Amino acid sequence: MQQLLMIEDDARLAGMVADYLGQNGFGVSLAPNAQRGLARLQSAGVELVILDLMLPDLDGLQVCQRIRALPGALGQVPVLMLTAKGDPMDRIIGLEMGADDYLPKPFEPRELLARIKAILRRHNTVHDTTQKLLQFGSLEIDRDARRVSVKGQECDLTSHQYDLLVVLAERAGRVLTRDQIMEAVRGRELEAFDRSIDVHMGRIRAAIEDDPKAPQRILTVRGVGYVFARQQD
Repeated sequence: MQQLLMIEDDARLAGMVADYLGQNGFGVSLAPNAQRGLARLQSAGVELVILDLMLPDLDGLQVCQRIRALPGALGQVPVLMLTAKGDPMDRIIGLEMGADDYLPKPFEPRELLARIKAILRRHNTVHDTTQKLLQFGSLEIDRDARRVSVKGQECDLTSHQYDLLVVLAERAGRVLTRDQIMEAVRGRELEAFDRSIDVHMGRIRAAIEDDPKAPQRILTVRGVGYVFARQQD
């Protein structure tokens, strides 16, 4: 049985959704706020998160950002965002923050079920969470051996630099702030203005880029952080 997590403070709605999805073959765990939801996500085998935009402690956009900063498969778990707001900009922002889909309230349970199934199909096709080799053109990251190579030549990276690279590569195409990256690596929040990460990024670029002064793999998003380019070479 596939396990879902619903982070929703409306207990009546959450109960109705859990009952309906349960009748359709899903196990649903409920969390009434962001703090409990994030804790439950890391302690259970959740395959998709249904996330309300308006929560009592954090808004859904912040929660989505925190999910995407988690290491490994946790950071890649699909997120379906629910909101009572009808502004198209909310949808755009939600998707930019890493949500996989967006469903405004009120909604038909059958539509929610259809969207969940579609997201899981896409996720299972595109994201193989058991994959040990990440490959982007001539760049290969072997997570079993903790080895990085470009065009067959091994790159000289420290353990910390390797971890930073993996965090970015696992979230290719997503812009991450400095504190999101460091939180994912160290498991705790750090100051966003910790500039040591910039030094490490410079050394990673020197190891994996053809021209570190004009990087094509790790790109700087001015005033925000970094993004690992999806398509390379």
